[in-house]
Amino acid sequence: MILALESSCDETAIAVFDPLTGLIGEWVHSQIALHGAYGGVVPDLASREHLAHFGPLLQRALAAVRPGQVTRIAVTNGPGLAACLAMGLAAAKSLGLAWRVPVLGINHLRAHAFSPFIELHAANPAAFDAEFAKLLPHLGLLVSGGNTALFSLDEARRITLLASTMDDAAGEALDKGAKLLGLGYPGGPQVEKLALSGNPTAFAFPKAVAQRSMLEFSFSGLKTSLRYQLEKMAPEEIERRKADLCASYQAAVFEALVRKTRLALERGFVGRDHRIPPSSGDETDSRRGSETPPYSEAIVAYRSFGLSGGVANNQTLQAGLEKAAQQINVPFFRAQPKHTGDNAGMIAFAAWAEREAGGVNAAGLALEIAPSLPLAL
Repeated sequence: MILALESSCDETAIAVFDPLTGLIGEWVHSQIALHGAYGGVVPDLASREHLAHFGPLLQRALAAVRPGQVTRIAVTNGPGLAACLAMGLAAAKSLGLAWRVPVLGINHLRAHAFSPFIELHAANPAAFDAEFAKLLPHLGLLVSGGNTALFSLDEARRITLLASTMDDAAGEALDKGAKLLGLGYPGGPQVEKLALSGNPTAFAFPKAVAQRSMLEFSFSGLKTSLRYQLEKMAPEEIERRKADLCASYQAAVFEALVRKTRLALERGFVGRDHRIPPSSGDETDSRRGSETPPYSEAIVAYRSFGLSGGVANNQTLQAGLEKAAQQINVPFFRAQPKHTGDNAGMIAFAAWAEREAGGVNAAGLALEIAPSLPLAL
């Protein structure tokens, strides 16, 4: 069995995973209420909370699994807040020494990449590898407060980054928009709640994209546009139309995510260049020195599409991306709500599901934190 620890930011979490049956248990201590008073995560407070709660959570986990049953300890070693990562790593190394089992470092972002398939494994653990192979190559979209990335997962379970944000992440843009509107923390869920009763076409915000021919995202201009819009409105009008502002702002963020995802699905090129194929085969791709086929002749490589990260919980985004996947006729997978945030379940699962060389850091007691660890190797 694999015991996993997660402490990359403001959630203290432990999980136990058995490859033969799935997740045995998951235990989480949330710090949202603590940091809400400050409008965001305070690293010093977060690390102290991890120190205070890893012990009690471990006691709860040990009621479900005996130390002798644990064969590996997986711990998030990056990316994340340095002080928070250090707490989890110290706890993992201590357990590794006490129980005489290997300690493995897991990339938090790569764990998100695998998280949509946790339920597939739970449905039939014995058949997972065969069923998963049928879904590869896979296109994934990771959307969280700190990351927005399109990536591919090939038949060898290697991750290739296709596109990321050029500035703010989508979740960050939602949080900043919420702050401008005077909403609480965390901002994204507050925007979603108000948007449900608002008109998404009431305000014409820019659609938060980089060049249309690129897969990369850009959201900083959207935040600026909202600020300018609010400066033109009286406080009473802002309050009266806050639902419409939230709906329109959220729609601009999500339209960019859906359109870029649809573009990637239509191309179906795993790891190739990001330019849109021309509308006819008469144009030549000078880089390859050959004709570039139009979409109708291109091979659609992806056999599945997945959504992960904290923003994946937004039902409007889910619906838009599921529709895009249906239009391309690929199955849609999304991480379950409990596996979208900072959770140890996905860390444990990734420790087992990873196959790419270097995807799991096996440095053991020499393992170090990597606060800026990227998604792709």
